[in-house]
Amino acid sequence: MKRGFEIVSKYTEQALNLPYRSTTNAAGYDFEASKDFILPSIWKLDFLKVLWSLHHNKPVTEDDLAKGSKELKPFLVPTGIKAYMQNDEYLLLANRSSSPLKRSIILPNGVGIIDADYYNNEGNEGEIYFQLINMGLRDVTIKKGERIGQGIFMPYLQADGKDERAQVRKGGFGSSGK
Repeated sequence: MKRGFEIVSKYTEQALNLPYRSTTNAAGYDFEASKDFILPSIWKLDFLKVLWSLHHNKPVTEDDLAKGSKELKPFLVPTGIKAYMQNDEYLLLANRSSSPLKRSIILPNGVGIIDADYYNNEGNEGEIYFQLINMGLRDVTIKKGERIGQGIFMPYLQADGKDERAQVRKGGFGSSGK
């Protein structure tokens, strides 16, 4: 087995689809949501009150700033899928080209990276989540089975020498860094 997808064990009875290519020459595999998910509009969050106060020279406390910036974060939409691949490969997660145009949904960092050692990790079995932000004015309901992003298997190169800081993965999402 070189590379591919599996369903995470807690979803085995949920009738999920493995990621698939929609056309013969498509580079990306379409991922679907594993359950219904409401993605709130960023325009409904309290950070707008902070922006309004700043714009109108009204007092803003450190707590207001902290709360406003904490809210403006992506939401993790589960897929119920894990990916296996060779040690010199990664899975690049990207927007579907239609998502920003049709629904105002974006990956806030533009892409996501799934490392080979994320597969079957002890933290979450390697389940892939898409980090999404809804830039639209209204909340968006993502239905189970709706395509939310795409994944592309990619090789990578390593620099000469040994990286003394590299460690064995010990957890799930976000465990490889601070």
